Amino acid sequence: MNFNAPLLRPIRILLFPFSLVYGAVIWLRNRLFDKNVLKSSSFNLPVICVGNLSAGGTGKSPMVEFLLRILQSHMKVAVLSRGYKRKTRGYALASAGTTALEIGDEPMQFHLKFPAVTIAVGEERVVAIPQLLHDKPDTQVIILDDAFQHRTVRAGLNIVLTDYNNLFTRDWFLPTGDLRDEKNSYKRADILVVTKCRADLSQPEKTTILEEIRPLSHQRVFFSSIRYGKPYHILHRHELPLAGSMEILLVSGIANPVPLKKYLQEVSKTYYEILYSDHHIFSIDDLKDMVKRFENIQAANKIILTTEKDAVRLVKFEQQLKELPVYVIPIEVQFLFNEEQAFSDIITKFIKEFTFRA
Repeated sequence: MNFNAPLLRPIRILLFPFSLVYGAVIWLRNRLFDKNVLKSSSFNLPVICVGNLSAGGTGKSPMVEFLLRILQSHMKVAVLSRGYKRKTRGYALASAGTTALEIGDEPMQFHLKFPAVTIAVGEERVVAIPQLLHDKPDTQVIILDDAFQHRTVRAGLNIVLTDYNNLFTRDWFLPTGDLRDEKNSYKRADILVVTKCRADLSQPEKTTILEEIRPLSHQRVFFSSIRYGKPYHILHRHELPLAGSMEILLVSGIANPVPLKKYLQEVSKTYYEILYSDHHIFSIDDLKDMVKRFENIQAANKIILTTEKDAVRLVKFEQQLKELPVYVIPIEVQFLFNEEQAFSDIITKFIKEFTFRA
């Protein structure tokens, strides 16, 4: 247990008794699923689950987008998410007039970037999948976003992500740590991806992490880093490369902004920040604070920068944003050690050779 990790502050250590209770509940729940007391359902089509063992910040959204890029051109793909912090409940299918308040920020991001892909939300995946297939009967593969710990659906392929800076092997149960599932649950995964690595991660470092994770014989472990794209205007979509002379106001409500802040340290003159909690729903007062902070920056070459996930929650202020230099920075998964094709091959092979097992 890594009590020196930044997130394991003293207040969280004081909550250790609660984490023991939480861990006991998770342990019992998993044993009930293992013994088939609690039931898992399978479906007669390929289902790929992208998840993690910890709470937020491991890079699930970029991984889902990577899967969509390699699959959408040659098959009918659907993404099913919970739709965290949306203002609706139950099953919902994204359409032309859908907003982030209706389906959540990450599903809305997928919907805007991949308009040909079916995007749906539903808290109970085992109920939502039949509804999705009823609405979109030509669906050939479903990607479950953030569903690894929700064992009511048995995915055919499980991809589990763990942050290089906070490996699940060094973590502990909530609220003292970030684990929301047992460490041993990694054994249910088919693929493990160590995310947010340094781009220059060495082979010896890779070997050390593999020895720590101790993957099973059937599991494949990959390593990835974050690749940032050119920022684009939140409304006009034109691109603006970041420059060393630029001063940036970072506005963000994501689980782990640390990699982005490190990147801004490298590519800009300086940056300021307004940080909110993960999935924060922006208010008009938040926008006024943002404008005030931006106006107080004295530099001539300055912009406001936000993430794609935040942008779908900010774009509702279209009128106010028209005259502001608000730019959105995209991110993508970059596989290390030239293993992107090997990862893609596993995904496509699973779909091609899929056989239904009840």
